[in-house]
Amino acid sequence: MNNDECKPDIVYPCHWVYKVIGRDLNLLQSAVAEILAGRSYAVKPSRSSKGGAYHCLSVFMTVESESLRVDFYEKLRRHPATIMVM
Repeated sequence: MNNDECKPDIVYPCHWVYKVIGRDLNLLQSAVAEILAGRSYAVKPSRSSKGGAYHCLSVFMTVESESLRVDFYEKLRRHPATIMVM
C-alpha cells in the first residue's frame, strides 16, 4: 500500500478543526492569533488537564487547499507555546 492510498479524500475548501495543546492558555491563544492573523477563524477552549498543567484549544476555520491546511498545521506545531497539534 502506498502513501496515496492512505490519504483521506478531502474536498476543498472545507471546514477544519485543529486541536492545539500547550501549557499556558494565554500563550496558546496568542500563538493561534499570530499564526492565523488576517484569517477568519473561531477558537473555543476545549479541555484542560485535571491539574491545569495542559490546555487544549479547538480552532475552527475554513481551509482552501491541502497546502494551506498543512502549512497552518506546521506553523502551529512549531510555535514554542505549542506542545501538540491534532
